[in-house]
Amino acid sequence: MRVDLLTREYPPHVYGGAGVHVAELARVLAPLLDVRVRAFDGPREADDGGPQVTGYAPLPELAGANAALGTFGVDLAMAADVAGADLVHSHTWYANLAGHLASLLHGVPHVVTAHSLEPLRPWKAEQLGGGYALSSWAERTAYLGAAGVIAVSAGMRADILRSYPDVDPDRVHVVHNGIDLDGWRRPVDADGALTPEARAAAVAHGVDPDAPAVVFVGRITRQKGLPYLLRAARALPPDVQLVLCAGAPDTPEIAAEVSGLVAELARERSGVVWIERMLPREELVAVLAASTVFVCPSIYEPLGIVNLEAMAVGLPVVGSATGGIPEVVDDGVTGLLVPLAQEQDGTGTPLDPERFEADLAAALTALATDRARAAAMGRAARTRVEEHFSWDAVAARTVEVYERVLARA
Repeated sequence: MRVDLLTREYPPHVYGGAGVHVAELARVLAPLLDVRVRAFDGPREADDGGPQVTGYAPLPELAGANAALGTFGVDLAMAADVAGADLVHSHTWYANLAGHLASLLHGVPHVVTAHSLEPLRPWKAEQLGGGYALSSWAERTAYLGAAGVIAVSAGMRADILRSYPDVDPDRVHVVHNGIDLDGWRRPVDADGALTPEARAAAVAHGVDPDAPAVVFVGRITRQKGLPYLLRAARALPPDVQLVLCAGAPDTPEIAAEVSGLVAELARERSGVVWIERMLPREELVAVLAASTVFVCPSIYEPLGIVNLEAMAVGLPVVGSATGGIPEVVDDGVTGLLVPLAQEQDGTGTPLDPERFEADLAAALTALATDRARAAAMGRAARTRVEEHFSWDAVAARTVEVYERVLARA
């Protein structure tokens, strides 16, 4: 079976969880199937150890046009090249139109993986302007026409069926995200202490491994809830560090808001560490391992690969009780869930933001100030990802979906 994976992101150009997902999925599917990857950001160098990858550059004729039109230009080139595939599998709205057109053009089934949904991210209009209407149209068209839809959590499946009620529920399958268990592992010596290399890497980024720390990893976007965390952090004990691995802002407006809140917090207290660039995995693992608790304050999160990464390194997670987060975090065992009552207008805005911030601060304080409890939860978190979120399991389940879709075609 030949499967063409269509994606916006693919190494070395990865900036979010969807890119991590596609890279890992391609790796584990390659021994099982004939996998071809088609991605944005121009040509890639050949990698003998992985699937065949074709990278597409933006069409020069659309330079300066709305970004969504530029995306569609790449989609057209992708769709033309899919000839010969038995099935196409697209990821995110950026590549959904390519998958839909390829399905029509070449008469093959199209499978979509839902990493997020445009109707539940209305703030994207700030970033895309009129392009948000185009991205929403492309996603809706692809979902309604898809032979199969993969949701990365049961929460996401419910969101899909609520956002697109004309989609056949029998075509929507849950396959959780996975985690590279070997790549995300706590770097410790024979005595269980952080290795000197990991300590040095953490210190180089401004993190004190001997002091309690709350760590956040994510893009600066509305859905990640970073402003709520920054306001909640005012209530953290003064000896608790706040480590922010946060960059790639969606818009100048959200960038300015976060920058202002970080500066304000830094004036009020010490121990605020802001790492604005995307760290290589080894350095990020060191920063995670030097911290006490991971925080995911998202107001929209289909699953959250960052939570799996932190848990694999042995950190408990304090996360919003929204989306797929409760399917990852076992409340009271591998971390703490923070209640979040939200608007149902698609924005996910907290109904009582002050209460959410206070509850978030209380949960973070409870674990950051009880390092023995945090460590025990972290060990349970590692066990949970080992048992439920391996990429081998994801590969097997994905192939099952492909076979089911092809049988119905």
